[in-house]
Amino acid sequence: MYDTNRWTFVVLFAVAMSWLESATVVYLRTLFDRINPYQPYPLPVFGRLDQVELIREAATLMMLFTVGWLAGNTSRTRLGYGAIAFGVWDIFYYVFLKLTVGWPSSLRDWDVLFLLPLPWWGPVIAPITISALMIVGGTLVTQFSLPARPIWPGHFSLVLELCGMLLALYVFMADAIRSIGGGPEALRHVLPTWFNWPLFLVALFLMAAPIIDVTAQFLANRPNRSPSMRTT
Repeated sequence: MYDTNRWTFVVLFAVAMSWLESATVVYLRTLFDRINPYQPYPLPVFGRLDQVELIREAATLMMLFTVGWLAGNTSRTRLGYGAIAFGVWDIFYYVFLKLTVGWPSSLRDWDVLFLLPLPWWGPVIAPITISALMIVGGTLVTQFSLPARPIWPGHFSLVLELCGMLLALYVFMADAIRSIGGGPEALRHVLPTWFNWPLFLVALFLMAAPIIDVTAQFLANRPNRSPSMRTT
């Protein structure tokens, strides 16, 4: 409980990694005039650049998973630290882009979030809210578990979270899914004009289920520190 040293170093790693990620994206977007990614061909095909970028995204996820694995000492804390690393990395990625190139101009700006397996599109605030949930959930699991009574979401809340994740993925990739019949060229030209906020908010609520569950467990298991009072 309260392993602040590991938490701090995981956060520091994620912040440093987000700087490297944002710097790489600045180089690519400057090279191809894509500082604002909301335009056709957010990553133009140039040599093997598209393949390199896809592998870089996969490598980034592997690095975040690895730091969580190294920081935790159980499967649960490893997942928790991995969630913290991902959430911090994602939020500071946008912070550093804002500081270096002035983009995004607002949290409502569209961004192409990932390219695997299809392009994900969404306003910047959408992934940030998910990342905030990951940081909160990971912190609860890694910092507030008691050795005798570890806290972990129940099966029902995990199922709700999985449903929320799948729903959020659909919202992010909905335009790409509708364009998939047109082949690679159609996918590269996808520019969404409307974000399904009602469906995304439902997904966000479902993804928050484990946090609500874990918080309730912590409050129920928290030792009573108040001294007992006797009346005479």
